[in-house]
Amino acid sequence: MQTQIIAHRGFWKTNPATAENSIQALENAQNLNIYGSEFDVRMSKDGVLIVYHDEYYGTLEISKNIFKVLENLELKNGENIPTLKNYLEKGKENPSLKLMIELKPINSKFKENDLVQKAIQLVKELQVESQTEFISFSLNICKQLKKEEPDLKVHYLNGDLSPLEIKEKGLDGIDYHYSAFMKNPTWISEAKTLGLTTNAWTVNEIEIFKLLRKQGIDFVTTDIPDLLLNE
Repeated sequence: MQTQIIAHRGFWKTNPATAENSIQALENAQNLNIYGSEFDVRMSKDGVLIVYHDEYYGTLEISKNIFKVLENLELKNGENIPTLKNYLEKGKENPSLKLMIELKPINSKFKENDLVQKAIQLVKELQVESQTEFISFSLNICKQLKKEEPDLKVHYLNGDLSPLEIKEKGLDGIDYHYSAFMKNPTWISEAKTLGLTTNAWTVNEIEIFKLLRKQGIDFVTTDIPDLLLNE
């Protein structure tokens, strides 16, 4: 299989640049012939799922504020912070682009499980199960996703577990920073043998992309999807 490309937080590194995790960045990714677009999901105090990377917006902590406080906050391109529902609705317009949903860890298993249930509910409601895959740094979130919906594709991000450990936990793949594959050069082939997928983030150098591609990596997540497409 040829190495496929995933846009990191959408295709935002355009000229002029747009905002990461914006609807515009998703639309830009939809206009490229790539595998998917990754984005980050957090939960407001009153349980609304929004697409935003950081824990804080300025001094406002996302998880400690209700959606009414957050809904008019602007991204760098002037868009309001999108809800996950907005994002999935936009994503659904181009079914050929996979939507890679990163669920951000929370310091409470109860809240993480709530986040998982709400995300799955939205995916089902909008009927995009076959178009979505899930990733997380939280092992609990990954395991909970598979417990709730065994058919979902779920990949772990943290880089601290071997392919065999991931297989034993019932997950579908390893999605690690590219440095993890540099430190553990056998992991890509081990993962393949175990039937796991492999992805490296954030691959923003063409030489690193070429090296990983040579080693047989399945996917790379990048801020420069347009440039890697031409390699």
